[in-house]
Amino acid sequence: MHIEFRHLRTIKAIHDEGGLARAADRLHITQSALSHQVKNLEDQAGVELFVRRSKPLKLSAAGHRLLKAAERILPEVAALEAEFAGLVAGRSGRLHIAIECHACFEWLFPVLELFRRAWPEVDVDIRPGLAFDALPALGREEVDLVVSSDPEKIEGVTFVPLFDYEPVFVAASGHPLAEKPYVEATDFADQTLITYPVPRERLDVFTELLIPEGVVPHAIRQVELTAMILILVASQRGVAVLPDWVVRDIRLQSDYVTRPLTAKGKTKRLYAAVRNDEADLPYMANLLKLARTEPLKMMRR
Repeated sequence: MHIEFRHLRTIKAIHDEGGLARAADRLHITQSALSHQVKNLEDQAGVELFVRRSKPLKLSAAGHRLLKAAERILPEVAALEAEFAGLVAGRSGRLHIAIECHACFEWLFPVLELFRRAWPEVDVDIRPGLAFDALPALGREEVDLVVSSDPEKIEGVTFVPLFDYEPVFVAASGHPLAEKPYVEATDFADQTLITYPVPRERLDVFTELLIPEGVVPHAIRQVELTAMILILVASQRGVAVLPDWVVRDIRLQSDYVTRPLTAKGKTKRLYAAVRNDEADLPYMANLLKLARTEPLKMMRR
């Protein structure tokens, strides 16, 4: 027995309309074509699907079984068609994000909240577990966007610039280094440096300052949460280097001081890595726009 979607639509239309004529109008076919379709289906099934002498036309027991299948399957098919149409139109899709920047959660969550309101049909997720194998995961289509400060030349991948930021030294207001207008690599030699629990090659203080100068801090303490890093700094358990978007709310607090790294300061740029063929998707383009503009608004507040 070969059942097609049109057969399921036919059985439901006849049941809902109570007759062939009205069902044919609903399906936009002739009554003759509809009758032929019903006979063909009954021949395949080997049973009658309707009680012919009833008015309005009623389903037989076998017809009711087929109707139940139609009522279960047709909504699923309709939902799938709507989903595919959304994909084609760029209204829906998947946006799984991996982050190579541990502190990026500070600005990314507000961006995603704005994005969610505009694109409710897009499946958004953050995959921090892939953070340090993120770019290969992008190539394997396990994630769809990677936030990174280290662009690479990868076939099929575009690095879209987001915004520039400054890595900033943070210490307690009573710390000896608070007296300096800026800090240098040698200032860290006798300090406990509090960092996120990531490899040194992913930390600005190492890549931009300490590694080039060959300086190793006296001790390194790794802490997961930004708030905890700041508490430890205020308690003079160590010093930290954090992106300027993280310290925007503490610059005016008496417990902390912030200083540039070196007399000229250091500037880094964040990028969003996306696959070339998805960079122009409407929802992707909108997220990239939000990620370029909203963090800067947050920093100016």
